[in-house]
Amino acid sequence: MRAITLLRTLLALKQTRVTAFEVTDHGLEVEVAPTTRVPYCSACMGRARHVYDHRSREWRHLDFVGMEVTLKYRQRRVACRRCGELHAELVPWAEPGSRFTADFEDQAAYFAQVMDRTTTSRMLRIAWRTVGQIIERVVARLDPADRLEDLEYIGLDELSYRKHHEYITIVVDHVGSKVVWAAKGKSAATVNEFFKALGPERAAKLKGVTIDMSAAYIEAVRRGAPAAQIIFDRFHVQRMAQDAVDQLRREQFRLLAGTADAKALKKTRWALLKSPWNLTAVEGDKLVEVQRDNRPLYRAYLLKESLAEIFNRRQVNVAREKFIQWCRWAARSRARASAFGRRRARNDWLIRPLGSNSLSREQSSSFARRSRYRSGMSLSGPISNTARLTAAERERERERERLRPDRLFDDPSAESLAGPEGFAFMERFAAVTRWSNASLWAALRRG
Repeated sequence: MRAITLLRTLLALKQTRVTAFEVTDHGLEVEVAPTTRVPYCSACMGRARHVYDHRSREWRHLDFVGMEVTLKYRQRRVACRRCGELHAELVPWAEPGSRFTADFEDQAAYFAQVMDRTTTSRMLRIAWRTVGQIIERVVARLDPADRLEDLEYIGLDELSYRKHHEYITIVVDHVGSKVVWAAKGKSAATVNEFFKALGPERAAKLKGVTIDMSAAYIEAVRRGAPAAQIIFDRFHVQRMAQDAVDQLRREQFRLLAGTADAKALKKTRWALLKSPWNLTAVEGDKLVEVQRDNRPLYRAYLLKESLAEIFNRRQVNVAREKFIQWCRWAARSRARASAFGRRRARNDWLIRPLGSNSLSREQSSSFARRSRYRSGMSLSGPISNTARLTAAERERERERERLRPDRLFDDPSAESLAGPEGFAFMERFAAVTRWSNASLWAALRRG
């Protein structure tokens, strides 16, 4: 096999022929050309038979056996009759205007999904801003034509960057588990831009919008999608309960100042705010002291934990009924949390399916870990495109996890227990838990 034929096979470039190559101090330089003799216009993709001139150009390709690979070609400029202007001819190995091959850009975009841009630029030996430009081209090439179609339940959340001095608003599709829109800013004007891009017809199809308790978001959603149900994010609802507990702790400490009970309240903040399973031995002892010496504060702690347990329930109707009961309990309580209970007692729509922005926060935090403190983040285009690439990678990870042959839920029994009928199944055999292991196993075998 000739060296040129072997090199063409190893490069695996479609519709490309290798004419020559040379090994230099900088790496491997390969002269290539399209297999088509008639050039195509890179603007309208049509044939252009009139060649205006030639210009030598180079494209960076994937590294080969430790060497930097550069593709060389005397690219033709064509006078396109359809466009009426001069354009460079279309080459099969690269996008118009790019100095990198499509394979190289795909690899750079993948690295940007799983690591920060600085590491990506160092590994590929390209400029930091070049990574952002590559991301924009890859998203434009591979992204669906319109991500705003068929939206029903969406979530709005903001992401901070440049050391929390700038923000970007991210919109996610809860049903499709993907980022559908992103733009710089976190004001009502930013959300209005989203609804302007969405259009009134598609906005009327929205059934639910999960947001935080930002007044700007509430106003923009009510104006842009009046038929959609506003659903407050669970995180912010529980945060209000935690703030109420902490405020009551401060008030109790000031009220009991100078007494032994006030001394007992010292170092109880995290014992009251943490989940029970995260408490240390010392914090658990502190919580026991609060239960014994300060009933109003312990009642507020129970309200906070009960609210979290209600939101953990899978049955929407049961959770809604429990939440209404919780609001009545909070309203009757003398604790500071009663203000929260009275303010939200009328809002039983807080309990809804998909009432969480955990997906958007997951995408935001995953992206922020790699790019928040990087320079050059003033351009919202590269930020939003990187966020969408990150979301796409996480979706592929979930899909790969779902298709794993050793998944737990490949077991039919485990899958049934995790499904809606799991609770009925467990209640059906609740009585047999008092039996011996052999009797229990026999009952389970009988189904």
